[in-house]
Amino acid sequence: MAGALVTETPKDLRLADDASFRVFVESVRDYALLMLDRQGLIISWNPGAERIKGYVAEEVIGRHFSMFYPAEAVTEGIPSRELEVAAREGRFEDEGWRVRKDGSLFWASAVITALRGGDGKLIGFAKVTRDLSERRRYEDSLRMSESRFRALIEGVRDYAIIMLDNNGDVASWNAGAEQIFGFDGNEVIGTHFSRFIVTDGSPFDRSRLELDVAALEGRFRDEALRVRKDGTRFWANVLITALRDSRGVLIGFSQITRDLTERKKHEAELRDSEERFRLLVESVVDYAIITLDDDGVITSWNNGAEKMNGYTASEITGRHFSRLYPPEDIRANKPWKQLQAARERGRVYDESWRMRQDGTQYWANNVIARLPAREGRADTFYMVIQDLTQRRHAETLADTAQRMHEFIAMLAHELRNPLAPIRNAVALMSRHGMRDPLMDSMRQTIDRQSLNLTRIVDELLDVNRVARGQLTIEKQSIDLRDVLSRAVETSRPLIDAHRHRLHIGIDDHPIECFGDPMRLIQVVVNILNNAAKYTPDEGDIWLAASQKGSRAEIRVRDNGRGIERDSIDRVFDLFMQVDPSTGSALGGLGVGLALARRIVELHGGSVYATSGGLGKGSEFIIQLPITHAVPKAPVEEAHPSEFRALRILVVDDNQDAANSLAMLLKTLGHDVRVVYDGPTAIAAAQEQLPEVVMLDIGMPVMNGYDVARALRAGHPGIIIVAVTGWGHEAAKRQARAAGFDHHLVKPVAESLLIELLATVAAERERRG
Repeated sequence: MAGALVTETPKDLRLADDASFRVFVESVRDYALLMLDRQGLIISWNPGAERIKGYVAEEVIGRHFSMFYPAEAVTEGIPSRELEVAAREGRFEDEGWRVRKDGSLFWASAVITALRGGDGKLIGFAKVTRDLSERRRYEDSLRMSESRFRALIEGVRDYAIIMLDNNGDVASWNAGAEQIFGFDGNEVIGTHFSRFIVTDGSPFDRSRLELDVAALEGRFRDEALRVRKDGTRFWANVLITALRDSRGVLIGFSQITRDLTERKKHEAELRDSEERFRLLVESVVDYAIITLDDDGVITSWNNGAEKMNGYTASEITGRHFSRLYPPEDIRANKPWKQLQAARERGRVYDESWRMRQDGTQYWANNVIARLPAREGRADTFYMVIQDLTQRRHAETLADTAQRMHEFIAMLAHELRNPLAPIRNAVALMSRHGMRDPLMDSMRQTIDRQSLNLTRIVDELLDVNRVARGQLTIEKQSIDLRDVLSRAVETSRPLIDAHRHRLHIGIDDHPIECFGDPMRLIQVVVNILNNAAKYTPDEGDIWLAASQKGSRAEIRVRDNGRGIERDSIDRVFDLFMQVDPSTGSALGGLGVGLALARRIVELHGGSVYATSGGLGKGSEFIIQLPITHAVPKAPVEEAHPSEFRALRILVVDDNQDAANSLAMLLKTLGHDVRVVYDGPTAIAAAQEQLPEVVMLDIGMPVMNGYDVARALRAGHPGIIIVAVTGWGHEAAKRQARAAGFDHHLVKPVAESLLIELLATVAAERERRG
């Protein structure tokens, strides 16, 4: 084989003739791979050996491998000892100088491995050699560089450059240290560096603190008094830096000390001119005004900073400003990043959490800016912090309130959906009659409690509107007598349930107002219901109304529990219940009177309560302005006697609501079809040609607004009625814009449903 020569060998060494092994050996060019017999004679030579050592195979085969060793190594018998070790221990490994053909030396790594036959007898050796000359030159260069650096440090005379071990003992001492402190190196090496620190008899171990801070923060920097060998003191700038190896393990400290005596003299001359500015900064208490040196160490601390952060100036000056940041910002290196950004851009703004001395956090507006640098001086920075915690809390509360308002609106909508089929089912049971008295009693219970739940849902929405300032009224000319009549009708079931006697005294002549009849009915119903709840059974309730000058006055009085004097002013507060422990089947949220007061105020009126105390009853007085507006022209009402069966399409994804409404409508005599989604409704309208569509709005796939638009486009004369849990004004406006003719809020009262359909039937009759 070209480039290699192998001599005749014993049978046990025939491995050198193996073809596969030859290919492997011949392919290696970065390592010299040799085989030796038991005496150390070369029996194989690969191209790597030729490249590294310069010999071709014919020049070395059969010669002793010691030919590559320097003469002194051969004289000392090193090659033979290497073979002896390899034979005894199985392997020998070493680094040392070797000789090439041209006589040049190279640094080599050599491994000699003993080869044994199947019977365990030594049959020769394998030798692998690698040229490490480049690595050797790099290590020599590094040693030379370290030597130069050491000489440089030793030659510095303006700075004391000292190396300390982990305990703070002096390990090296340069000429600058000798000049500044006065000690010779032999006097201090091995002693603790605390001997240079001025303690004034204090037991506090400042040296330990300096090392601990350096180990924790990477460096400790301070300006403090130091002491020389002769006992004199001088002002020094001290920088202690933690030294760590590549694994991050602490291996010692470097301390650089500079004599600041001259600088301090110049600073004293500037102090008077800066005093006035310092006093101005100190007087600011609403802002923390802090100055930092180039490394972020705090150099000044005003009264505002102390008030805001809890540290006194003596506690924080000389510390790194990162102490003002929470732990997560420290882990993210935020203080150092912001300081670098201020250094590069001039200033940096930030709003985030800051940390007080006691560990509490506050939300702060923070500015860090670079101060104009004096010639030859390092950068300095000022930091201004404003505590914005109250503002953030207000924003958080506002956001929470907004989410709560949205939740209440969604909750009311979701509650109305199951209420609709319940109310429809009760109406159907009432129409068909309940022969079993017990079952009829249960029906009445469901009727009362579902009405109560409906009222609670309405109150939830109203109080939500009050909180958001969105409660509105729709005024018209009204006669308060009509309002009171309908209010009594609404409250009568509760009054009768408690077997109260209701005494009514209302003026015979009209009491004209300009107001929202439904909202005023709500006011009177709330007050009548309160009287019924808080009056023991078989009590008396008086309702009176009259006109007094330019105001109308409504009075509701009872002989019930009464109100404590210190609670009179609070009964109209939101969520206020005078005695929540009072047993009552009606219950409540404590919002009725708060809503009543807001509604009356929107009418330009007032409402207040009086009571003689507990057990002496109470009286609520409502006063409204009288107006003499022109009354509306009477509207011809549709009556059930004008009934005509209508073709009605019911559309609702809530199948219980849809089916129960359809059954009620069928019981009323109408032709009804039910579907449960928008696309099916559009197809059904094509087939049935309904006169009325009772359409839910909040449906998946295709909502009620889109269905209404499609129906309106294909059937212009159809009457589209929204039957939905959304009852706010925005939903009503959106429904009108989409083509709805009427808007009913779930659960729909049977009487309202009958009245609406009678009106629709009458209109269609007139149209022919």
